[in-house]
Amino acid sequence: MPIHMITMPKWGLSMEQGQVNGWLKAIGDKVVKGDEILDVETDKISSGVECAFEGILRRQIAQEGDTLPIGALLAVVADAETPDAQIDAEVEAFQRDFVPATSAAGDSGPQPEKTQIGGRTVRYLKLGEGGTPALLIHGFGGDLNNWLFNHADLAAHRAVWALDLPGHGESGKTLDTGSADELADSVIAFMDDRGIDKVHLIGHSMGALIAMTVAAQAPGRVASLALISGAGLGKEINGDYIQGFTEGSNRNALKPQLAKLFADPSLVTRQLVEDIVKYKRLEGVPEALRKIAASAFDGNVQRASYRDRLAELAPRSLVIWGAGDQIIPAGHAQGLPGDIRVHVLDGNGHMVQMEAASEVNRLLNDFLGS
Repeated sequence: MPIHMITMPKWGLSMEQGQVNGWLKAIGDKVVKGDEILDVETDKISSGVECAFEGILRRQIAQEGDTLPIGALLAVVADAETPDAQIDAEVEAFQRDFVPATSAAGDSGPQPEKTQIGGRTVRYLKLGEGGTPALLIHGFGGDLNNWLFNHADLAAHRAVWALDLPGHGESGKTLDTGSADELADSVIAFMDDRGIDKVHLIGHSMGALIAMTVAAQAPGRVASLALISGAGLGKEINGDYIQGFTEGSNRNALKPQLAKLFADPSLVTRQLVEDIVKYKRLEGVPEALRKIAASAFDGNVQRASYRDRLAELAPRSLVIWGAGDQIIPAGHAQGLPGDIRVHVLDGNGHMVQMEAASEVNRLLNDFLGS
């Protein structure tokens, strides 16, 4: 009878350990592939650890409050018939042989890099090889870490790039108008610089608007569009969030705004808030965000819409949304003209690619193909 060890996952390049927040399944519960069995908090976000196997939860090795390194044993799943003594022996052997990875071990894998394109610094990260590459484009106020739970999974099948847009992350902060056209130009310039001829564009929120703008400007270079909680597919947007995020500069002002991004506001960790506060205080960031917001939004209204043209922008398009999105209504996914794949995921918010990472990754990999 197989004995399956559930271990501390590695979410993102910088993660070295996670804290157990609580168990979602009890000993003796039946679990199937995809079930979340416990909640873990990292320095970026809290998320559920999913089971990759079917069976019975036979052991809870980690205790609530434990902080454990990547790869540490969390739980054991096995058939009901598997003897306790056999499980205990396997656990003892695992614990005896387990050696936590250290950052000095040089096994952290690829790290973000920076390059100069048109006189502006651009930070990017590439994972995977081969195939028609995919390019991940984050949303307003985000950066390439918004794809923390998606990048590696998608890169198991192809080369996958992610970048920080101008005004964001660790890329240069200087912008001319902050328009979607200017940001799309920067994406095309990045593709040119990296020698990417044709690409699957995957955009989240404002990144979806940028992806569609790239497709409109350079249609021959876009193999497909995958739009997640996308701007540019309807009129309404939460103007209070845009205003609050743009002008907020301290923890008390920004935390309530960040909570709107998730269906479960407890996913907003202290570190996530601190990272955003640090970003908002960088020179040039407030000005860049104001330019982008003024160009893209007018109060609660989006200025640009590709809704009626979406089917013409790329050979294939996919739309994914969280049903509980508080920033851009999930209703924008409904009634799209043309042959568009649409998936609205219940119980998730605007950051659905983080909240329902496994399902989103499955949908994206299925859409992109081998």
